[in-house]
Order: sequence, then C-alpha cells, then structure tokens
Amino acid sequence: MQELNAFWQKLSQALLLFAIIFHLGFASPQASLPTLLPSAPPDAVLAKPEAPLECRAQELLEMMTLQEKIGQMFFIRCPAAGVAAQISQYHPGGLILFALNFEQETPRSIQAAITGWQTLSEIPLWVGTDEEGGDVVRVSQFPQYEHSRFPSPQTLRTAGGLDAAAADAKEKSTFLLSLGINVNFAPVADVSLDNDDYIHNRTWGADASATADYVSVVLQEMEAAGISGVLKHFPGYGNCEDTHGAIVHDERPREIFETADLLPFARGIEANADFVLVSHNIVDAFDATLPASLSPAVHELLRDELGFDGIIITDDLAMSGVAAITDAGEAAVQAVLAGNDMLLSTDYPTQIKAVLAAVEAGRINMAQIDDAVRRILRQKLRAGLLS
Repeated sequence: MQELNAFWQKLSQALLLFAIIFHLGFASPQASLPTLLPSAPPDAVLAKPEAPLECRAQELLEMMTLQEKIGQMFFIRCPAAGVAAQISQYHPGGLILFALNFEQETPRSIQAAITGWQTLSEIPLWVGTDEEGGDVVRVSQFPQYEHSRFPSPQTLRTAGGLDAAAADAKEKSTFLLSLGINVNFAPVADVSLDNDDYIHNRTWGADASATADYVSVVLQEMEAAGISGVLKHFPGYGNCEDTHGAIVHDERPREIFETADLLPFARGIEANADFVLVSHNIVDAFDATLPASLSPAVHELLRDELGFDGIIITDDLAMSGVAAITDAGEAAVQAVLAGNDMLLSTDYPTQIKAVLAAVEAGRINMAQIDDAVRRILRQKLRAGLLS
C-alpha cells in the first residue's frame, strides 16, 4: 500500500510539472505578457503614439533661445521684399502669403523662393495662404497658376455635394503643395443660411450638420494629401459684420452656439485639424468685454470643452476688431495671455518685442511660452516638417 501511495504521489507531481511546462510553452503571447514584463504602470507598458513626438519636441525646445521660442509663435505676413532678413532676425514660425506675393511671380519662382526661405530657417516654416475658393483665393486668381479660380464651397455643394468638395480639396492641396505651401487657411467652418450675412458667400451655405460634414470631408482630404488645414472663424461668425473694419459684437445666446455654430468645429477637431483660428468678434455669450481672440474664456471653451490640442491661432491682429481696442504690442501680449499658440501678425516687429518684454518682466509666464512652442513643434513633427 505504501508503494502504491508513493507511485500516485510521483505521478501527480509529474502531471503537475507537465502542466506547467505546457502552459509556458504553448500559452498565447497575450496571456503570458504579464508574467514576462517587469512591474510598471500601464502607460509605461503601452506608450501613447504621441509620446515620441512629445519627447522630440521637448528636445528641440530645450535647445532654443527665448527669442527663437517667441519667434515660433508668430505666423507673420510675408513682406514683399527682404524676406530672408526677416527670417534671420525674427525666427518666425510661419509665413502667410497674400495676393501681392503671387501676382508678379510664377509657379517656378514662388517654389524657388519658398525653398530658399526654408533653407534659411533653422526650424522649418509653416508657409500658408488663404485659398478657400470663390471670393477668397490668393493664388488661383492669377492665370499663371490656374486657368480659373477654385470654386466657392457653395458652388461645389450645388455641383456635386460632398464628393465635389472632396475632389476640390484634393486638387487644391496638391496644387498648393507643389508651390511649397504647407498650410491652407481653410476650410471655413462658419454656419450661415442668410445671403445677407457678411460671411455667407465663404461658407458651405447649409445648416450646422451639413457644414460639419463638409468640414470633415475637406480636412480628411487635406490630411491625406499632406497639407495642414485651419478651421475658421471660431467660435462662429453667424450674422456678424466684418471685423476687418470695425469692432463687432455678437449678441446671440449661448444655446445658438451649442446647437449650431460649434458643431462644425467639433467635427473638424475630430478630423485632426492642425489649427483653429479664433475671430475678433466680441461674443457676449462667452465674454462680453474682449474679442474672442483675446479672451481666456473663449480659449478655455476650445481647449477644455471641445478638447482641441492643436495650434490655436488668432486672426490677423492688425484688423480693426482688435486694433481699435488696443495698440499692437498690447494686443499681442493679451493674445498670448488668452491662450493662443500663434499670432497672425502684420506688425510683427512691434509685437515680438512686446511679447519678449512681457516675458522678461514676468507678466507672461515662461511655462506658457514653452507649452505653446512645444505644441507648435509637435505639430510640425506630425506634419513631417521636422524629423
């Protein structure tokens, strides 16, 4: 009996050992991962896809001077001449080109100029323009570039709906990229159904849901082509007048924004828009005192409620919607304090100097500058401008 018990004990041990060996040798990789990896927090085991970009952006940030950091925050209006000197002196993050930059040039000469500017800039430039289609086309209005203007959003909607918008966005993006332009200040995400609205002709001309579909389709095509899009004009123009020439108040209730105007921006953010441009409208529902571009409350709405983590950029700070309220230098300082990452600037010599002085005086926290520049660098890495 003792010999029989000993036999069964040894057999049990052998079977147990066999089971252990079988489990280690043939269990699925997923099942065995926890026993093979060292103890670590979950986010260290499965790193976020953005982590390498964040790390590289931080490395670049640490090598930059304060002047270079502040320069990155300015998307400057490209001067008619002396561009190379401006790049060397101010280290801008981007250049925006208008009709005067294209009128006397050719596709070949513009491409050569932009290539030269990129070579001069230690950190590659965003090079942008407004090629919305229809009334606002900086390049295709000139026959040496295109045989006709790119059509307006509403022309596309009538001609073929979203399929026409997608095809147009693809063609337009390829065209701009061929010139060296890597940012198109489009699509217009404003909702307008009234022909009398200032912004109407530049919009899709349909309700919020249809406009959101349009914005999403256009941004998907732009991303596929490799060009960055700019959602504008946050939080929505509605029936407001033109802020290029006056201080403008938007008195509509918050419910209108929540049920209409904000929807296309939310969809655009889901579609990975690199930029959101903030208008100069004073929107009473969010801040009855300051233009949206200078309002911390509006930027909190965009960051915290809509979850946008790309680049927030002002409309041009030379426009009367801001210029009639405060001087150029103070406008730039307030724009940074409000939460903008980049400032669209015509008077950049004055405004860069003002932001630098505000940082040195402690009015603008250095951490805020670093956060903005890190975000700009990350987006440039994501867009392939930086390696």
